[in-house]
Amino acid sequence: MDSTPSPSSPSPFDMVSSALGRYIPRGGAAAAVGPANAQGDRATRQRVPDNPAADRQDQILGVVNLDRDLRIIGCNLDAPVFAGLDAVAGSPFADLLPAGDVPTVTRRLRQVLEIGEAHVARIQRLRRGDGSELVVSLSILPAAAPQEGLTVSVIAMARRLHLYAAETAIGTSLDIGETAQSLAESLLAWGDVAAVDLDFAVWTGEGVTEHAQGRIRLRRAALVPDRAWPEGYVTPGGDLPSDASRLLAQAVRRDDAPQPIVIPDREAVERLLGSQRVIRALVPGDRSASVACVPLVLDGAPPVVLGLAEVWRRADRPFRDSELFDLQELVARTAHHVDLARQHQREHTQVLALQRRLLPRTGGHTIEIASVYQPATPDSAGVGGDWVNSFPLPDGRTALVVGDVVGHGLGAAATMGQLSMEARALLSAGMAPDEVLEHLDETVTLLDDAESGLAAGYSALGSTCCIALYDPVSHHVTLSSAGHLPPVLVLPNGHAGPLAVRPHPGLGAEFALREPFDVHTFGVPPGSLLALYTDGLVEDPALSIDEGISRLADAVSTVHPWDALQQAARHVVSALAPVRQRDDVTLLLARMIGYRKGDTATWRLPARDDAPARARAHVSALLRQWHTRSDTQDDVALLVSELVTNAVRFAAGPITIRLIRANGHGLLCEVGDTGNGRPRLSRGGLLDDGGRGLHIVHRLTTRWGVRWTDTGKVVWAEVAR
Repeated sequence: MDSTPSPSSPSPFDMVSSALGRYIPRGGAAAAVGPANAQGDRATRQRVPDNPAADRQDQILGVVNLDRDLRIIGCNLDAPVFAGLDAVAGSPFADLLPAGDVPTVTRRLRQVLEIGEAHVARIQRLRRGDGSELVVSLSILPAAAPQEGLTVSVIAMARRLHLYAAETAIGTSLDIGETAQSLAESLLAWGDVAAVDLDFAVWTGEGVTEHAQGRIRLRRAALVPDRAWPEGYVTPGGDLPSDASRLLAQAVRRDDAPQPIVIPDREAVERLLGSQRVIRALVPGDRSASVACVPLVLDGAPPVVLGLAEVWRRADRPFRDSELFDLQELVARTAHHVDLARQHQREHTQVLALQRRLLPRTGGHTIEIASVYQPATPDSAGVGGDWVNSFPLPDGRTALVVGDVVGHGLGAAATMGQLSMEARALLSAGMAPDEVLEHLDETVTLLDDAESGLAAGYSALGSTCCIALYDPVSHHVTLSSAGHLPPVLVLPNGHAGPLAVRPHPGLGAEFALREPFDVHTFGVPPGSLLALYTDGLVEDPALSIDEGISRLADAVSTVHPWDALQQAARHVVSALAPVRQRDDVTLLLARMIGYRKGDTATWRLPARDDAPARARAHVSALLRQWHTRSDTQDDVALLVSELVTNAVRFAAGPITIRLIRANGHGLLCEVGDTGNGRPRLSRGGLLDDGGRGLHIVHRLTTRWGVRWTDTGKVVWAEVAR
């Protein structure tokens, strides 16, 4: 049946040729095949030479047009090679498929209809009216107008081009399961059932060593076609019985080297496998009589077996030597892709473990923290450099940090870990957010060295970071950003939106583009919700970045004060990124609690000689009101007296005293002044007049330190209650 397009529309052959042209190499099938490897050379001695005309056969293209119900509405299958294919208008396309392939191919057809992305070069069998089969390369393309359905191209081609198309389909993913599935689908052209079993070490990313071959443990990675299997037969994800793994590993080793084997009939299969339990686990059904077992061999000295591919046939279709060579060639080429996927899996696991370690553990009494990290898809460039952290600072504030390091993999992970630890150390030392970003900016610039350590050849220039410090007493957030997307704030009244943060070029920008890091302060009343995130959560090809941030604000605004925050964070991520993306997704939610008004007190005193006495009086009165132990009252009064005395002696301007009754952390005392000198604990001489005050502070407190402000410094100290 011939369906001829109208003159105004492109020919189906033109459309298919345009879509497929980049998948077929110049020079035909011969150009796609390189020299055989050493493993292939061994098989050459065993095979019968193929028909020379077969390698010269030109590829033949046919087209079948389908409606949205997957019924045939037109076709062009006039070439002699397609004789016997009953492509009748109005009949389901599934009528052209072997029964076992119908679910898989139908699922692919539906995916192209829904997503609109072509599925190219699938090795597929078509069923002729007389029951015989034709192997083709099948591609599924969306029609020119989505409502018109699909265009399915079928290419009957030479054996060599068949192998090339199969290899092209196999090498497109870095996911172990998808690579094995592609191999199994390609192998189905040579049999009725194809299975791929991989060594367990491949799945974990570990190296498969020759010494471990005798203890090989196989797990089924792929199995086609998609159908119901007998009870006891191993399906994908299942481990082969240890006896079966050992038998298969021994069967493919001859002359102390891994080689393919063919077990020609059912009697020989049962004799080799022995027990009924192993037969049920490995033999796919009563009609499966012969099997070709081909090892996936990683070249080396000695070669290492990564797994096995099994192709099963009925008794009336024995394997020819040339077919065994084809199977060996395809599986040998696939072994390299499987090893690449193994290495990718190992790196993915290592980086993901580092990501998990950096996630915030808990919040505290003044803030509630929840975080979600969703890694990129396994077959993407690798786990990205998104990182998020939250930790209490010694002075009672809480640091919230989020960053996005450029790139993926170990280079990004190494830089991510370094920046995260550096930010934590500097913030804990009392530095302001903008000062910390200045140090991180310098670090990223210094790390931009193609010859440096683990991240050799990797550059983190253009990475972003946002630091927010929450003060639970003043209920303010102090924030600085280096090129990062603005946090989203939801106020207790439900108003939600991004914070007004001035854009910045990011860390490690060119010298001419560098700008100072701004410091912003925002009020965050108790009950407010702050969301820090990375771009993977809000980026969508169909939306602008502002629309993506607006969607995030809407989602976060639906979180109620009584909702469990961790569950709410997962709900937000699942709503905005329901499936794993090709970029990492990170979200940090912080619910502000703060201190109660009765748990804090602040006094401002002029820098006069009577300031220490006035400060002692205020503090002692409050501690009695809080029913603090008398010995603690004396210690705190002496501590405040020493700190205020230092402020009067070494600074000018007003002095601020703040006392906080911290839950589980004793009493926190802060004295702020306008000085910029850093108090240091030193070992004084016996006759020295000064330097004793800080020793008293050190003895009275569990810890103390300094942080810097726009107007000077604050000396803080913690006393156990």
